Amino acid sequence: MYKILANTVFLGKDVIYLTECHSTNDEALERLRRREIAEGSIVITDNQTKGRGQRGNIWLSHGGMNITFSLVLQPNFLVPSEQFYLNMIISLSVVELLSDYSKDMKIKWPNDILHLKDGKVGGILIENIINQKGIEHSVIGIGLNINQTSFDIPKVTSLKLLTGQNLDRWEIVRLLVAGIERRYIALKKREFNKIKTEYLSYLYRLGEWSTYSDVGIFEGKINGIDENGKINIEKRDGSQCFYGLKEVAFL
Repeated sequence: MYKILANTVFLGKDVIYLTECHSTNDEALERLRRREIAEGSIVITDNQTKGRGQRGNIWLSHGGMNITFSLVLQPNFLVPSEQFYLNMIISLSVVELLSDYSKDMKIKWPNDILHLKDGKVGGILIENIINQKGIEHSVIGIGLNINQTSFDIPKVTSLKLLTGQNLDRWEIVRLLVAGIERRYIALKKREFNKIKTEYLSYLYRLGEWSTYSDVGIFEGKINGIDENGKINIEKRDGSQCFYGLKEVAFL
């Protein structure tokens, strides 16, 4: 099923297919440590048994139904304070592709992909290896619900539930990696303003009053993100709060 991608310049030229593994990110990180893989390599599996999500969550996926893969990049042209732009281009690539299949797709900060009415379709986990010079490697884990139709947790959906069709997972991987490559090249050209504007156009709850929790529950309105990727939420009293990972919850 999985073969070298013909529609890309440098991503996906080395595809490592595993019938089953604990976590494609862990597998890619271990192979990087052993210097066995290079930029553009993909580790993909039909059955990820212990996939990791943000906040230490477990990513559960039924074998053979969804997409779970990790992509190795070497964004050493970014300084560590710019690393959220990598998150933005990956999120954009995913949400734009999924929007071709179903409308109302949004990016829930920092890296969930949602269908507005039906819930979570996918998630992204980026792990950066940073040295004295900057970002040495990034391992980008992507999990997307494609053909699975039953879930143990609420507010989760799949492309099959949204479209009513069984979809070709490899075709989606092929299109997604090509989209990531296009945006990665734009990132190398430092098209930061364009990337951020497009990211905000898909940002879930942007400009809407909703309920959140930090040390307590409050009403807030997302105004955007700062240069470090922190989310800017305005409270009812007019105060502007900036939150990093795990510092605020969407209710």
